[in-house]
Amino acid sequence: MPYTIADMHDLDRTDPLARYRERFSLPDGVIYLDGNSLGALPRAVKARMDEVVATQWGEGLIRSWNTHDWIDLPDRVGDRVGRLIGAAPGTVTVADSTSVNLFKALGAALRLRPGRRVILTEKGDFPTDGYVATGLAELMGQGHEVRFVAADELASALSPEVAVLLATEVNYRTGARLDMAALSAAAHAVGALTIWDLCHSAGAFPVDLGAVDADFAVGCGYKYLNGGPGAPGFVYAAVRHHADLRQPLTGWLGHAAPFSFAEDYRPAEGIARMRVGTPPILSMQALDAALDAFEGVDLREVKAKADRLFSIFTAAVAELGLSLATPADPERRGTQVSLRHPEAYAVMQALIGRGVIGDFRQPDIMRFGLTPLYLRYEDVWAAAGILREIITSAAWDRPEFRRRAKVV
Repeated sequence: MPYTIADMHDLDRTDPLARYRERFSLPDGVIYLDGNSLGALPRAVKARMDEVVATQWGEGLIRSWNTHDWIDLPDRVGDRVGRLIGAAPGTVTVADSTSVNLFKALGAALRLRPGRRVILTEKGDFPTDGYVATGLAELMGQGHEVRFVAADELASALSPEVAVLLATEVNYRTGARLDMAALSAAAHAVGALTIWDLCHSAGAFPVDLGAVDADFAVGCGYKYLNGGPGAPGFVYAAVRHHADLRQPLTGWLGHAAPFSFAEDYRPAEGIARMRVGTPPILSMQALDAALDAFEGVDLREVKAKADRLFSIFTAAVAELGLSLATPADPERRGTQVSLRHPEAYAVMQALIGRGVIGDFRQPDIMRFGLTPLYLRYEDVWAAAGILREIITSAAWDRPEFRRRAKVV
């Protein structure tokens, strides 16, 4: 390897983010490189959940909607997420899943562009975004078209017939990062609106929705935000759209006065109209506690460390003949390493068997998430060494490593 363990110890000793590792509960004997799929457990979450279950729910019962202000938790947590993505207060709420939030945001955006019929999106993006867009277009029955183009064709494909540019800033499979500012400007130049999927951005590196003039954004709470499996997602709408914001899932908690139980729907003010039904208080409290891990964190330092981890890992495996699917340019990638191998699934299972947890994506991608708040330099260096051993010895070539599980 081009680096030594002594080099890693030196980097870890001088790492300004090293102290944040203590904010996470990490199992012994595991190098966790899958935080881009499910974040590690923040220590604050267990204590919060114990208190919420035993005291707020167990003793407060239904009174806690008022005494612990459960009712406004979606917007309070939304503002905390907003600080990580450059969103003004009152522009983000936490609710539902990313897919449901995308449905709402896309429905609202299409209503703001009634004369246009094209939803432009990236071919090869995370499939649910295309599924949701196609399903909504069919449901509306107004001749909307979902147009899929390659990432490098998005800007040139923008035209006056495009209502919405729907794009994910960081591609889930390769880690390639789009230029959000440039594409937002190009979309606005032709009168289109933008919806940005931030699932692989929020909490991973600095995002500034205000600076790029984004119209809408969605994202999940369980990857880099560490909110736990199935944590609720978030949705952003720029202030300039709030007055005319009409989303298709007009549930009771999006009503201006939900406890009036009026028969006619009257939307709430601002981002609150993106709410639908009763918020999942337990999972939302877990996400709220998880966000404590970001207190005092400079996301610029997070990205800088992720880039150093990337360099260490890729240099250590450079001689293995693996194809790097992630752009080498730091400005063109998120915080993951994606490597191609014809037996990627089996190799990843062998790695997991050795205590190095990453994941696999079709058809031949091994993904390794770089989460600098709890990953040490020595962890990434050691993981690369284990990958070298597995590939050079063909230790992956065993039946148990080829057996496909339901979740990969």
